[in-house]
Amino acid sequence: MPARGPELSEACHPVGAAEAEETAERLYGVRGSATRFETEKDDTFLLDCADRGKFVLKIAHPSERIDELDFQVALMRHLEQQAPDLPIPRAIRDLAGAELPIVTTRAGERRVVRLITFLPGTPLDRTSSTAPQRERIGEILAKLRHAMADFSHPADGRAVAWDVTHLLDLADLLRFIPSGGKRASTLRALERFAEIKPSLDMCRRQVLHNDFNMSNLVVDHASPQFLTGVIDFGDAVRTAIAVDVSTALMNQMPKTFDHGDRRDLFDEPRDVLRGYLRYAELTDEELRLIPFLSMGRLAVRALLTCWRAEIFPENSRYIMRNTEAGWTHLEWFHSISTAQISDLLNR
Repeated sequence: MPARGPELSEACHPVGAAEAEETAERLYGVRGSATRFETEKDDTFLLDCADRGKFVLKIAHPSERIDELDFQVALMRHLEQQAPDLPIPRAIRDLAGAELPIVTTRAGERRVVRLITFLPGTPLDRTSSTAPQRERIGEILAKLRHAMADFSHPADGRAVAWDVTHLLDLADLLRFIPSGGKRASTLRALERFAEIKPSLDMCRRQVLHNDFNMSNLVVDHASPQFLTGVIDFGDAVRTAIAVDVSTALMNQMPKTFDHGDRRDLFDEPRDVLRGYLRYAELTDEELRLIPFLSMGRLAVRALLTCWRAEIFPENSRYIMRNTEAGWTHLEWFHSISTAQISDLLNR
């Protein structure tokens, strides 16, 4: 199965807010005002239903496979049963009891629809966090891991492009990265990743969230829990435990980085790891590999975003919103030795 599906490269006809409102009322009996969210591949709306509260309406890309969407809904149902205290959205069935109703849009496309609860708060990428708050993020990541440990689904082994396990399968996208230093830096990341890939293949695996980026973490500074929502299970997959942790850590790296003023990129990520290790263990080998996997995730982001920004220039601002910082991060990784990278989380 290819690591990148057609939903990442094929355009579809966007659904407008008025059509989204009509779809929600017809399928779910909820009437509200729809506001579009920026997204990677589907049409997603905040549905404000006044006294009935807020919901999120997701209209999948027509190329998304229904078995993979069923996997995501089944995983959310599993978490609701196994760990009801975890701050994740709840999936809502339509009026006929269907989990994944299918509609034909005004543009004539068959699209799968989902309605989920809205989790209030501020996306972490729009605010700041303290060390104890970052530790809380790590704690929730660990608890999610435990809650997913016994979950399986026929589609959980799907190939997800954002799963760093498949980084080497993206090498053909190097041509979309600007020539010169950026392309050379990305190529070097692929070469270093190839050296540890055999060890990664031996690591423990299970179903995991796989996308603890800061736009998927909803927070409330006034709440003792701080992290009030973990959203978007679109990249969930059966992958290495070390990959899930490395993704969370990479996304805590600073957007601005001065080599002269900072000790290393893992100053903030170590707070997340500290919280994680309170509830879930990692082997010495996983701790050794995680920094390489964080570097690999930076390369995945560079490859996928530069490729997709060329295909969808009208959405390039959203697609490339985190890419620029990654070049400096890769430069830092390439400034230290393999042995130093291996030891980054043992401090």
